[in-house]
Amino acid sequence: MEPLKKEDIKQEVFDLYDDYAHDRVSRRLFMDKLSTYAVGGLTVASLLSFISPDYVKKIQIQPNDPKLKSEFIHYNSPKGGGSIKGLLSRPADAKVKLPGIIVVHENRGLNPHIEDVGRRAGLAGFISLAPDALTPLGGYPGNDDDGRELQGKRDRNEMLEDFIAAFKHLTAHPECSGKVGVVGFCFGGWISNMMAVKVPNLGASVPFYGGQPTEGIEKINAPLLLHFGELDKRVNEGWPAYEEALKKHGKEYKAYIYPNANHGFHNDTTPRYDREAAELAWGRTIDFFKEKLG
Repeated sequence: MEPLKKEDIKQEVFDLYDDYAHDRVSRRLFMDKLSTYAVGGLTVASLLSFISPDYVKKIQIQPNDPKLKSEFIHYNSPKGGGSIKGLLSRPADAKVKLPGIIVVHENRGLNPHIEDVGRRAGLAGFISLAPDALTPLGGYPGNDDDGRELQGKRDRNEMLEDFIAAFKHLTAHPECSGKVGVVGFCFGGWISNMMAVKVPNLGASVPFYGGQPTEGIEKINAPLLLHFGELDKRVNEGWPAYEEALKKHGKEYKAYIYPNANHGFHNDTTPRYDREAAELAWGRTIDFFKEKLG
């Protein structure tokens, strides 16, 4: 049998995986429903393998890349989880202080993919900090299923405080210029939106398919760059009201909806990945940070 391709999979399978990944269906129900799409030469095992993350083959920037200075640190989050671990990355040959980027993970902790995104931000000329909100529970456990379960045990507003504390830590870092933005994905997109509300001196915010705030929008000072996948109906349903509020309060923002892209389209470790949309969105993100934080 030929290897599966994204085009071989019905959209309903991606929607089902999204429900499972966001704890709207149990693993048992997910597997039961997935079996209904195992027809012809497809098996449940092959479907599950195809839609699950592949962290071994998909890493773009290796942890030991000589062009980077990358290391794990701990910083203090007194209103959140206490001592929080994060990956700090910046160009190895940096001669001046750099603008900073907080990189916020999805709903499963600091997995290898988000570490990779943090390194990408470092190679793009920034000092990046990618925290792990699962630190108080032992950190990312090595797989996403257990990561999601662990993250569900933490209060999301306390986790928000962890990322606000990361912003304060990076702003004061001796290698940082003091201008710091945030980029986040899924749960991290919600964090990015909420940091725009909660952090008056945030330099810029880039939520990828993130949940939207309903209060405090008038307090936003940071310019926003928002990315959405056209097929991500769950997240997109909140965008019109958010955009209306941003317009009402005269906030600076740009929003892009990427055609035929799913929730998670930037994550290149799963088949929801859309290369064209991801590369365009990431290019726009880096250009936006260079403009707003430079």
